[in-house]
Amino acid sequence: MRDAANISRLSALKPDYMGFIFYDKSPRSVLGHTDPLVLMDIPAEIVKTGVFVNSSAEEIKAMAKLYQLDAIQLHGSESPGLCRDLKSEGLKVLKAFHPKSEEDIKATEEYSGVCDYFLFDTPSKSHGGTGQKFDWRLLKSYKGSVPFFLSGGIEPGDLSILQELTEIKPAGVDINSRFESAPGVKDIEKIKKFIEGLRADK
Repeated sequence: MRDAANISRLSALKPDYMGFIFYDKSPRSVLGHTDPLVLMDIPAEIVKTGVFVNSSAEEIKAMAKLYQLDAIQLHGSESPGLCRDLKSEGLKVLKAFHPKSEEDIKATEEYSGVCDYFLFDTPSKSHGGTGQKFDWRLLKSYKGSVPFFLSGGIEPGDLSILQELTEIKPAGVDINSRFESAPGVKDIEKIKKFIEGLRADK
């Protein structure tokens, strides 16, 4: 999210989380595009989440303060120590992983206890935003206690598949490029139908 009007319209749908990308190589980056004041109008119950890729603790904390972020989503090779540091600041911490094998799933263990959530996304050199799925069956091997979000190429037509997941139990789903009319501009009607479908299944 980065367009003020688009953010306002999506806020009315009351998603649990709303993401803002602070990675200057992303076409969805808010840097230089979104006034921090825009985020002040987002309802308090929506968790404002800043997405970072290999940024320093100082930079993340500065942006969290400026934009009044509630959570930080880390999409690079950030250490457990950095996660612990951010969590000690009162921020929710989500750490993204891009699994290609069961060994990649097992590598999440060292982050247990320093993250509120994990996020499993499609492997890519661009650190996300591929619009492509990965092999969700890999997540059957995840036995950790940290709840996780499922990400990577989720689209409107996946609603029935997500509702039928039994061996994989994500705490939430991360939707992005498949729900856009342009990079950073969300299709509100598509998201409205998707959210209503997910919540009706609870």
